[in-house]
Amino acid sequence: MGMSAEDERTMSPRDEEWPEAEKAEKLARGAALKWASAVFYCPEKLEGLGQYRSRETQRNSSIQSRLKSTVQSYLEGGLQQMRALMAEHVQLASVVQVLPQLFSVHEVFSHTLQLLHGQHLLEAHAALMMMEHLRDDILSQLHLRGLSSAQATVLSYFGGLQELNERLAKQLWDIVGSSLRLVREDPVLFVTAVRIIEREEKIDDTLLLEATFLPPGRPKGWRQKFYHILQETITGARFHATHVGAEGPGLARHLAALQKDIVSELRVVKDLMVQCVPAHYNILSVCTATYHQALISHLQDILREDLDKQALFLLLEWALRVYCSPEMMGHPDLLPEVDVSALGPLMSPELVDQTERKYVVKVKASVLEWMQRTLEVEFKEWFREEEPEMDHQGFFQSALPVIVMQMLNENIQVASLITDSLQQKVYNMALEELEAFLGRLREALVQCGKEHQKDRTAPKYYVSYLLAMLNNNLALSSSVSSLHPNTARREVPMSLWAALDRMQKKACQLLLEELLLDLQPLCLQLPSRKWLFGSQLVSSMCEVIDKYAKDFSRVRKPIFTLLLAESELLVASQYLRALMQKKMVCKNEEERGQFCDRLLQDATQLRELFCGLGLDQSQQSLEAVFALRELICLKDPALLSLEVLGFITKYPDVSDEHITTLLDLRGDVSKEVRHMVLEMMAQHPQVLPESYRPIFNTILVPAPELPFCLRKGKCA
Repeated sequence: MGMSAEDERTMSPRDEEWPEAEKAEKLARGAALKWASAVFYCPEKLEGLGQYRSRETQRNSSIQSRLKSTVQSYLEGGLQQMRALMAEHVQLASVVQVLPQLFSVHEVFSHTLQLLHGQHLLEAHAALMMMEHLRDDILSQLHLRGLSSAQATVLSYFGGLQELNERLAKQLWDIVGSSLRLVREDPVLFVTAVRIIEREEKIDDTLLLEATFLPPGRPKGWRQKFYHILQETITGARFHATHVGAEGPGLARHLAALQKDIVSELRVVKDLMVQCVPAHYNILSVCTATYHQALISHLQDILREDLDKQALFLLLEWALRVYCSPEMMGHPDLLPEVDVSALGPLMSPELVDQTERKYVVKVKASVLEWMQRTLEVEFKEWFREEEPEMDHQGFFQSALPVIVMQMLNENIQVASLITDSLQQKVYNMALEELEAFLGRLREALVQCGKEHQKDRTAPKYYVSYLLAMLNNNLALSSSVSSLHPNTARREVPMSLWAALDRMQKKACQLLLEELLLDLQPLCLQLPSRKWLFGSQLVSSMCEVIDKYAKDFSRVRKPIFTLLLAESELLVASQYLRALMQKKMVCKNEEERGQFCDRLLQDATQLRELFCGLGLDQSQQSLEAVFALRELICLKDPALLSLEVLGFITKYPDVSDEHITTLLDLRGDVSKEVRHMVLEMMAQHPQVLPESYRPIFNTILVPAPELPFCLRKGKCA
C-alpha cells in the first residue's frame, strides 16, 4: 500500500532522518489490518477484544521503555564531553564576571600596606575586611555552584591577604604587649587595637554560627590571642627571665620589687585599662589571676634553690602574710574589685609544710652552731683565774642560760609571725636542741672533772664554776616551760626533764667527789687509838664541811638543800665505812665504853653542824651512827639478836657482812651468838620501802682474811 500525498506532507523531519521507523510502521499497520479482518470475519472472537487490547498496550509500553533506554544510552555516550565543556565554560564565565574586581585587589593591597605603615589601623583593617569579604563572597558562590576548580584561580589573586593579616596582627600584639604603658600614655592606640580585635571576633562568631562555608584563615581567634599576649607580657617581664639568689638580702629586694610593681600595674588596670575594653573582657580579673598563677609558679621555681634560713623565712612571710595584706593585694586602692581569696593560696598546704621543714632544718643548723660556740666559750671560762660572776643575790652564774634561752626564744617568736605550725615545729626543734646541748654540756663537765683530777689546782675555781653550772641548770629548768608563747602548748618532753636532771646530778656528783677528796685523808685515820682519845679529827672534818657549805651557799636554795643533804649522807657513809674497815677491835669493856663515847661525841658534833647549816635532824643519815653505837654499847651480848632486829628494821639495806663486822668490832661476841644473830636475820628478811634512803648498800666490807697455808700442807 503506497503513501498518500498528505502522508508525505505530514512526514516529520525525524521520519526523513530515520527511514527504518517508516518501514516498521508499515509492517505494524499491515499486521493490524490482517488481524482485524480475521476478527470481523469471526464474530465469536469479538468477546476477547478487550483482553487483546490490554495485552497489546502492555507490550507497546515495554517496547517503548526498551527503545528509550537504548536511545538514552546512545545519547549519553556523546554528551559527556559536552557536559565537561559546558561546566568549564560556566566556571570561566563566573571568573570573567568578577575579573574587574579581582584586577583591583592588587591596588587595594598596596594602599592597605601604606595605611599599616602609617599606623592607620582602623582604615587598614577596613580595607582588609573589604578584601576578605570579596574573597569570601566569590569563594562562597563558587562553592555553592560546585565550581571548586575555579577557587584556586581566585585565591591566587588574594595571596597577599596572609601577609596583610600577619602585619596587622604583629602591630596589634605589639600594642597589647605595651598595653600597661599605652593606657597611660596613648590609650587611643590601645582602644583601636581592641576595636579591631572585637570586629574580627564578631566575624568569627557569625561565620561559625551561620556560614556553610568557612573561608581560609578562619576563625582567627584574636581575642584569645589578646589574652595570651597580655598574660605573656605580665609573666615574661618579671618571672621567666628572673634569677633570684639563694640568700636573704637578694630575695628580699626581689620580693619588694614584685610587690611594688604588681600593685602599681593592677592600679593601672583597674583605673585605666578597664575603661578601654568591653566589660565582658573582665580584664581586671584576668590580670589578677595571671599575676596570681605566675607567682605560684615563680615561688615554686625559687624554692628549687638551696635557700638560706633568712630567704626561706622571707618567702613564707611574703606568701602567707604580705601577699593578702593591705600592703599588696589587699591595698585600699585595689579594693573591692581585686579579690584573690577565690584564687586559692600562693603556696599549697603541702608546699608550706615542706618549706617550713626546710626552714627548721636551717634554723637547727644555726642553733647548733651557736650553741657549740657558746659551750666552747663557757668551757674556757671554767679555767679562768677569777671566780664566776654573781647575780645581785650573790649566787654564782654565767651568761650561758641567758644566751641559750634568748636564742631559742627569738627563733620561736620569729616563727610565730608566720604560722602556728611553723612555731610548733621550731619549738619542738628548740627543745630537742636544748636536750642535746645539755648532753654536750654534761660531757664538758666530765672532761673538766678529769682535768681537775690530774691537777687539783686547775681549774683554780673548780667548785665555784660547778656551783655556777648548777644555778645555770636551775635557770634553764625554770625557763624551758615558758618558751612557748601559748600556755596551752607548753608540753616539755620527759626526756628534756631527764637531761636537766642528769646535768644537775653530774654537777652535784663532781662537787661531792671534791668534798670526798678532802674528807678521805681524815676518814682514813679512824677508827684508831689516837682517834679514840682525841676529838681533833672530827673537828677537822667539820672545818672541811663548813668550808664547802659556805661555797654551797652560792647556789640557790633548792640545790643548796640538796647538796647539804647529799654532803651529810656522804659524811655519814664515809664515817660508817671507816668503822667497818676492821682496823680496830675493842679489847675490853672499858675500851668499848670509850669507843661508844667517841661515837656519841662525833655523831653529835656532826649532827649539830648540819643542823646549824640548815639540815633538819629528821633528814640526816647520821642517826645510823647513833643506832650503831647502841649495838656496840650493849652490855649483854645475849640481847644482840633483839637489838640487831631493831637495827635492820630501821636500816633494811644492812647486810649480814655489815652486822658481822659490827659484832667483830665489839670484840666479845661468841660464835654461838654470832650464829644466832645471823639466823635471826635470815628469818626476818627486809624489804626496802620506797621512801627509804639507802646508806649501807654503798658501803663495802673488806673480805675476811684467809689463814696462811703452806704449799701442799693443811691450813693452820
